[in-house]
Amino acid sequence: MTDLPANPISATVDFSREGVQHGFLKLPYSRDDSAWGAVMIPITVIQRGSGPTALLSGGNHGDEYEGPVALSKLAQRLTAQEVSGRVIIVPFMNTPAFHAARRTSPIDKGNLNRSFPGKPDGTVTEKIADYFNRTLLPLADIVLDIHSGGRTLDFLPFAACHVLPDKQQQARCEAGMLAFNAPYCMRMLELDAGAMYDTAAESQGKVFVTTELGGGGSSTARSVAIAERGVRNLLIHAGILRGEIELQPSLMLDMPDASCFIASEHDGLLEMCRDLGDHVTGGEVVARIHDATRSGVAPIEYRAARSGLLAARHFPGLVQCGDTLAVIADVLA
Repeated sequence: MTDLPANPISATVDFSREGVQHGFLKLPYSRDDSAWGAVMIPITVIQRGSGPTALLSGGNHGDEYEGPVALSKLAQRLTAQEVSGRVIIVPFMNTPAFHAARRTSPIDKGNLNRSFPGKPDGTVTEKIADYFNRTLLPLADIVLDIHSGGRTLDFLPFAACHVLPDKQQQARCEAGMLAFNAPYCMRMLELDAGAMYDTAAESQGKVFVTTELGGGGSSTARSVAIAERGVRNLLIHAGILRGEIELQPSLMLDMPDASCFIASEHDGLLEMCRDLGDHVTGGEVVARIHDATRSGVAPIEYRAARSGLLAARHFPGLVQCGDTLAVIADVLA
């Protein structure tokens, strides 16, 4: 097998140096307005002594803000004296998408969380994915990637892990999810997991925790507070920070199969009939799609295929054929 070429990204920080460093992952990017330009991805490394490494990221999708806010604050405030081990913080993982307030990169339309393992000689998004996959993930023991619903989805605030073939690794991921201690914890089913950052981290044996902390293309005081408390809890759980994990009531949820998803087969005007957090019964009307091209037409009803808790919903008022309208999760405890 031919070795992959070197990734063109260079770090302005030294991952082996003690103390606090703020710098960049510099990706050369020649373009019309900057012939020798670069994409500059902010990064902070905080290290003291021996211990585990936590890799913390936000902005994997550029229209999700709890991660960027919480991790920007952490990078500003965390001192080396508080740390036993190393914390690597990347608040704006897909920096081009973040600055454009878009889910995907304006440069190449790349969805970073569907671009792994990446290519060192590929598009800008593929180069970022390759650097994380081959350089940053191998450094980490525990990985947290903070998500929310962006402009098109809204979620109950949950931390999540996945069902994995290695049950011992799954148990470690579940322990991290529980330590994060969002108001809800989810065993999450992904419909297209193959090229996700999650899968890349898990395939390297890492403890991987992710979140969905709200949505609508903004953040709230509550959702940022959940992210901040969860990050600190996870770092204490990992043994990187000292202190007591701050536990609050949390409800365990599960997405066991594809029947959890309700997908639209029509374009039109969305009427949600139940709200996030509502208990729904199988067969109950969860949403209606109204014809937006004429009046006097009966709406199309979408019913729940299972009973459970409404954990996610489409956010904008207009919907397209193929959009996920709602997700119904089982309540475990």
